[in-house]
Amino acid sequence: MLRQVAEGVLVHESEFVQTNTVVVQGRAGVLLIDPGITGDEMVAIANDLRKLGQSVVAGFSTHPDWDHVLWHAKLGEAPRYGTARCAAYMRDLLSDAGAKARIAASLLETEIAGRVPLDLLGLIAGLPAGTAQIPWDGPQVRIIEHQAHAPGHAALFIEERGVLIAGDMLSDVLVPMLDDGDLATAIEEYLTALRLLEGVAGDVDVVVPGHGSVGGSDQMQARIDQDRAYVLALRNGQVPADPRVGPSAKPGWEWVSDIHEGQLRRLAQ
Repeated sequence: MLRQVAEGVLVHESEFVQTNTVVVQGRAGVLLIDPGITGDEMVAIANDLRKLGQSVVAGFSTHPDWDHVLWHAKLGEAPRYGTARCAAYMRDLLSDAGAKARIAASLLETEIAGRVPLDLLGLIAGLPAGTAQIPWDGPQVRIIEHQAHAPGHAALFIEERGVLIAGDMLSDVLVPMLDDGDLATAIEEYLTALRLLEGVAGDVDVVVPGHGSVGGSDQMQARIDQDRAYVLALRNGQVPADPRVGPSAKPGWEWVSDIHEGQLRRLAQ
């Protein structure tokens, strides 16, 4: 079900790890950002939009993780965008004939096994490097590209609505997930991204993370501070004290501690 979080901005929360899909209403249709997880959910989004008299005129994926680059035929054939680096990553991934099978296999132990359509996975067009806004006929959506978490990751800022779509950052349930590769580089990239987001924080009324709860203006800086404290602790060789892991983690999200422990093992190497 779509829920309005600001004028002309609606959110659908997936049953799978609170994944958020964002709908932005424009003059001729909607911009669909990170469009759902299961086939049933994407069909439901398409049906909800049809009831509103809206169609999808553009899509955008904030980053190239499989759960952010899905699509369904019921959503139509609108152009689907990502940053140039995001699209390049997906092209490389899809050049491997076994990639989709590995994603499907990774979901076998989850509650959504067999329910995720992968036929249209990752078919996104890369916007030219340095593109500042999504090209569409609607409210200006600023692209804040950085390299935290995944190649070509982008937060999106709908300035006239005061909404920041943060991708896989600024979550109230997930700790910062650092990109693969050199840990020191990943840490600095994450801190750089947080500074970029902090640059617009004073104008944000609503923050929508890729996974977790939608936050109000009072949450924006608090989430930046919490993510920064976690990453700085790693940089300083310390074990971060974070309420999103351990006994204080939100019920059902205890697995986030596995991500946390994996990053501590990288730190120890």
